Amino acid sequence: MSAHPVFADMPVTVFETMSGLARRHGAINLGQGFPDAPGPEVLRRLAAEAVLNGSNQYPPSRGDPVLREAVVEHYSRLQGVDLSFDGVVVTSGATEAIAAALLAHVRPGDEVVIFEPAYDAYRPLIERAGGVVRAVTLQASAWRLTEAALEAAVGPRTRMVLVNNPLNPAARVFDAEEIAALARICIRHDLIVVRDEVWEHVVFDGRMHRTLLAAPGMADRVVKIGSAGKMFGLTGWKVGFACGSPDLIAPLAKAHQFLTFSTPPNLQTAVAAGLAWPVDWFDQMRSDLGRSRDRLAAALTAEGYVVTPGEGTYFLCLDLAASGLELDDTSFCRRIVEAFGVAAIPLSAFEHDPVTRTVARLCFAKSDAVLDEASERLGRARRALL
Repeated sequence: MSAHPVFADMPVTVFETMSGLARRHGAINLGQGFPDAPGPEVLRRLAAEAVLNGSNQYPPSRGDPVLREAVVEHYSRLQGVDLSFDGVVVTSGATEAIAAALLAHVRPGDEVVIFEPAYDAYRPLIERAGGVVRAVTLQASAWRLTEAALEAAVGPRTRMVLVNNPLNPAARVFDAEEIAALARICIRHDLIVVRDEVWEHVVFDGRMHRTLLAAPGMADRVVKIGSAGKMFGLTGWKVGFACGSPDLIAPLAKAHQFLTFSTPPNLQTAVAAGLAWPVDWFDQMRSDLGRSRDRLAAALTAEGYVVTPGEGTYFLCLDLAASGLELDDTSFCRRIVEAFGVAAIPLSAFEHDPVTRTVARLCFAKSDAVLDEASERLGRARRALL
């Protein structure tokens, strides 16, 4: 029996491909975005204790009430967002929250605007929901969102904007002017916004995360997506949140019922405790990650690479052309993993019709020893590839 064409045509993710190559070649994996630290011990202990002493049956589909209340309190305290209990659904990771939002609010033929380079799940999820992707390409290496480019992408069938801030893979944090421009377009054209804010706590150099949910006139048209995995460096837990107006969240919750239905209760218990931590903990987490970013950037610069600014996320990008290399990003990433033992991700993989062909993404959420060894190997790679 042949495979169903809808699923047979779906791509294998670039993360799966490059991580597979890293395993095959025994390479340092700076491709996939996960820390090599185990995550906060207190949360891991809480999750373990909840398995032994708490319920291990289905929690409510919308999420453990304790966690939903914790999400409301967390965003009110740290971002000034006025959410209600009915405006929060707990999902099995942020990607599931995005899928549920698309299934809930995109009708066949509706257009959804995204910004490329874009997280690679967006396009297939939109298309599987029956939507049509309208991509706005952000130009390297400023990656700046302009009102004119967004306006040009909006047409009579546009229903939604799906946008990631901070922006993975380009490590960009949109500023107040860009946020205001996005809000003006969405209000002018009566658009829903799915705002993927999973990196909201991973911003550097004194920047402040600006949630679109708090922008004037946007409270009733934004679905805000958060991720405990990114907040606490526990990416394998896959605990996400979809937040917004109850009118937007109610149909999302119905879609969620038929995707994963619920999320492991012990993980919800632990995440609820973490969300109540003081702002100082999140400040220290940012400081630690910022130090790792600076260490990798300095080492790569010393090896002759040009590194683009890493304003947020776990990532730094190499400008290969500015670094004197004539290879495209896909060829570069293949060569360094196979011959020099470092896995990276080509940014061209995040564009449907690639424009950005000479930028490679590296994850810096690693130990000093790993970053130092990777930098030395990348230095050897540059000298060999010049």
